[in-house]
Amino acid sequence: MNGASTTIRVRPGAALRGAVRVPGDKSLSHRALILGALAEGASHARGWLPAGDTLATLGCVRALGIAVEQEDATTLTVHGRGLGGLRAPTAPLDCGHAGTAMRLLVGVLAGQPFASTLDGSAQLRRRPMRRITGPLRQMGAQIADTDGRAPLHFRPAALRGMAHTLPVASAQVKSGLLLAGLFADGPTTVTEPGPARDHTERMLRAMGAGVTTDGFSATLTPGPALRPLDLTVPGDLSSAAFVLAAALLVGGGEVRVNSVGVNPTRTGLLDILAAMGGPVTGERERLEGGEPVADLLVRRADLRGTEVGGDLIVRAIDEFPALMVLATQAAGETVVRDAAELRVKETDRIAVMAGELRKLGAQIDERPDGFRIVGPQRLRGAVVQGHDDHRVAMALTVAGLVADGETVIEDAACAHDSFPGFVETMQALGAEMDWCDHD
Repeated sequence: MNGASTTIRVRPGAALRGAVRVPGDKSLSHRALILGALAEGASHARGWLPAGDTLATLGCVRALGIAVEQEDATTLTVHGRGLGGLRAPTAPLDCGHAGTAMRLLVGVLAGQPFASTLDGSAQLRRRPMRRITGPLRQMGAQIADTDGRAPLHFRPAALRGMAHTLPVASAQVKSGLLLAGLFADGPTTVTEPGPARDHTERMLRAMGAGVTTDGFSATLTPGPALRPLDLTVPGDLSSAAFVLAAALLVGGGEVRVNSVGVNPTRTGLLDILAAMGGPVTGERERLEGGEPVADLLVRRADLRGTEVGGDLIVRAIDEFPALMVLATQAAGETVVRDAAELRVKETDRIAVMAGELRKLGAQIDERPDGFRIVGPQRLRGAVVQGHDDHRVAMALTVAGLVADGETVIEDAACAHDSFPGFVETMQALGAEMDWCDHD
């Protein structure tokens, strides 16, 4: 990539085939740093994701007094100092665009014996934080905010263990509360109305923490020191989603994405694709560091519309920008409901994706908690905007692969927030896209 380029140019027509790997899982990469910092001793992570969001977490961890060595871009050693070893930062901690980093670090900082401040980009400052700060205040946390948003200011506090019932399933909120529970005076229980990602529970258990689960409830009992991690981070399914979507629409041969994490709390997209007539086959299924991993194979398919709602939403929450593109090319009606969470991600992804796809000629019925799309629809190349949202920018490149003529995605450098090398990976499969300077 040209370091000055922020625009992606896409042209249709190329057949996609080949085998690729996608960058390491972003959720696991955040957690490896934060939990590694709280362990007693050196944790090792291979396949770590060196992207904008996770690099922000790396900066925060270092600012809290944790030494992190990088053997190369994707191999880290985190020299944990134990649950009582963090040091007061000398400046506000900058989470960049990373909502995961902020919500997990909120839980860690809430129980520290020193003052600190969490901040981030203008985009992150717009995201609501009361879902995590409210329950933490009930535990005794001293947190000042700005109308429920960052910057968040922490004063020293002693936390009480307690039970929380969340109105909306959220892995970020659940994780932040469980991490706060490490510093509480008794057990912390988080109960959700449905399933959410369980990476934090799995990693804590691997480190010796007292974590138990019962249905949609997770309980952390504070006690023993955390053991260091030795982790190989699998490929991120949320990044693989864009490769899979492109292969389903363009095809030309078999596309294989190797060593992808297929934690069942994350595989909602695969269930949706199967319902649309575009099944993805998993091979070499195995466990790595307690996380299920597989190679994913996909070929072009004639897709049909489907209905998506309920518990499936949270299991596919990051993949809906890609799904909206797929829906424009599927025969019949695709309806998504119960997805109001999409309106408070990096952007309002329902409104933003609907607006940008309309520039390409799509017709979309936008709803408060989802959308309705009737396909297949003919898309026409146009100039569209990534809105500084990595998943929006990458989804629009997939749309460009099936649009007539050239599509230009401006403000697309944000793809590096989660998928460094995205354009180069797609080029390796035969996609006609490149970074460019656009007037």
